Amino acid sequence: MFVGAEAVRILSPASESHKCLAMRNPAGWAPQLVGRRSWTCTAAVGYIALMTQICRDLPAIFRTSAVTVLVIAACAVSISRGDEPLVAQDDLRQAVTRALPLLQKAAIGHRENRTCFACHNQGIPILALTTARARGFDIDEEELQKQLKFIAEFLSRNRENYLQGQGQGGQVDTAGYALVTLELGGWQADETTAAVTEYLLLYQKDSPHWRTNSQRPPSEASPFTTSYLGLRGLTAFGTAEQNERIAERREKLKEWVLKEQAKDTEDRVFRLRALHALGADKSDIAAASKELADTQQEGGGFRQIDSLEPDAYATGTALAALHQAGEMPTSDPVYQRGLRFLLKTQLEDGSWHVKSRSKPFQAYFESGFPHGKDQFISSAASGWAATALALACEK
Repeated sequence: MFVGAEAVRILSPASESHKCLAMRNPAGWAPQLVGRRSWTCTAAVGYIALMTQICRDLPAIFRTSAVTVLVIAACAVSISRGDEPLVAQDDLRQAVTRALPLLQKAAIGHRENRTCFACHNQGIPILALTTARARGFDIDEEELQKQLKFIAEFLSRNRENYLQGQGQGGQVDTAGYALVTLELGGWQADETTAAVTEYLLLYQKDSPHWRTNSQRPPSEASPFTTSYLGLRGLTAFGTAEQNERIAERREKLKEWVLKEQAKDTEDRVFRLRALHALGADKSDIAAASKELADTQQEGGGFRQIDSLEPDAYATGTALAALHQAGEMPTSDPVYQRGLRFLLKTQLEDGSWHVKSRSKPFQAYFESGFPHGKDQFISSAASGWAATALALACEK
């Protein structure tokens, strides 16, 4: 039973969000479901088709009332799907604007008090800052250059060790995040970055993937995270002389990523990113994207692990990966629900508070970011959350 042309004009506007109502096939317009839908939606679509067929046989005097019934049925479909207006651009931009000063403050606090690079206070905040800059937000360019120089100098002090396949504290996680941060800031390849990529090729060279060196969840506990960071560092800064070995490492890593199963959100996020970076088949990327999206909770957030409540770290990483690696539009209902969760959970000072699951091993210091002993994971969480929000801002 097919939907008539008149009903199609009413029920299937150009809006992408309404494409469950009718789709063209060789025989005409037929009701179909696209993506995840409720049983209520299925019944409503069937009812639309039935009423439309009846409309064809009604005298003209009754057709106006029948069409009204069809419009009501269409509304039932929309309501059953939970459609809501897109999050307002003003709300997104205000949230990002509130988050950026604290993220920069965390990066400055680390630069002024430490000599090492930190992904939680520098890498991920700089990811948020550069993403926001690409969406038209103003950032402190002078401070960004200070941060990049600090990171490059940190790496240069370990240059000889890198050339021998020996890294620094944090191993591939630290070196990889440092290279990614330099890439985001537009740093040009040099002798130091070449030394780091040599280290990435030499370190654990007999393994199909890079293994994490510590257990500091969520950001330093997943082999998928470590492997993605190593891969991206090689892709961004690998030299011509290293190309053959890089290609070999990529092939081994691709085989491992395709067969290895993800166990939690961090795994799922960085497995998806790795598949995308490795140029995997679209079907494999789509499957990994769906696996991640399907773990979204009722309120729109994602959980680090099943025993925890949804938080900004898991939600920010998931949304950014779904968009950047899974090619999910920020207008997708999954992404929009995630945005609403982040807006709802952002604190008045512009940050998001996430409790630490890692045992401290460094001397405590105040970086300028709030939340005391939870400040490092909260800084990382706020960086990912601000990144996910900024990605949804119009350029």
